[in-house]
Amino acid sequence: MPVVGFRPLIAGASSTKSAIGKALSVGYRHFDCAQRFLNERELGRALRDRLLSGEVRREEIFITTRVWTRRRQLIRPAIDASLERLKVDYLDLYLMQVPLAVLPAGEHDRRDSSGNILRLEHAMLRDAWRGMEDLVDSGKCRAIGLSDTSLVELGHLYKSARIKPAVVQVEAHPYHPRTELLMFCKAHGIAFLTFSPLGRGVKPGPLDDGVILGIAARLNRTPAQVLLAWAAQRGTAFLTTPETGQRAKEVLASAVLPDEAFEQVDAIHRRARQTSYAVSSGTGTLLLYSGPRCTRSIAGGV
Repeated sequence: MPVVGFRPLIAGASSTKSAIGKALSVGYRHFDCAQRFLNERELGRALRDRLLSGEVRREEIFITTRVWTRRRQLIRPAIDASLERLKVDYLDLYLMQVPLAVLPAGEHDRRDSSGNILRLEHAMLRDAWRGMEDLVDSGKCRAIGLSDTSLVELGHLYKSARIKPAVVQVEAHPYHPRTELLMFCKAHGIAFLTFSPLGRGVKPGPLDDGVILGIAARLNRTPAQVLLAWAAQRGTAFLTTPETGQRAKEVLASAVLPDEAFEQVDAIHRRARQTSYAVSSGTGTLLLYSGPRCTRSIAGGV
């Protein structure tokens, strides 16, 4: 799996296809999408054009998508539908997205009488994971993993899984580093894949942090390049969404940080100050991060 990946969360089918084409042109070979994000078809169209022209070969492209349903009997139909939209015969990585209990159609969150989202029981997660393992056995995907999971959930699943998770994908950045989860992944040979390595672009966030701005000015880099270099140097792969060719080149040009600068970024979450910011997703989710260790609370869906 290439360290740098492109995540096409862009409004509009034509804009999405155009951004993917530019990313391919400057060297991106890792692309991440999801059944729930409705961007598989655009990725498939953009990749098909380049494959047909001979610009790239299928084996050079690393394709990841995610399944929302947790019902074992619905997992194979879900990947078949994703493969059709992507116009490929297999996936390089298939992720189970957000281990929540969902309705049979896989479209809505299941909640208790108080309106709280229900997490899957570990036994239910194990059963759904067997459906993921079946996909590897059949050749429909080469590796499987979890998205938006916790250390507790990963630990329980890892113990029982016949095919261990190859990748864990979560939000991580200096304000929310997920250090314990990262250490578990390193200890067990699981790749740690970060989405929103820049902090989702909200303010105040990592891009506005004084430490990041100071390092960027001192090293003649952009704040984004500093954050992405830190992510790579701590042993994680990461996803970005540059919409222009110039931005895509900037991401790929991120250079190694000096040890002192890396340690400064690494220490941001331990500072004795309070920092908070909110994020709204397309489903109305509100994510709040506060405090030097960035405690997270969730209201609504994810």
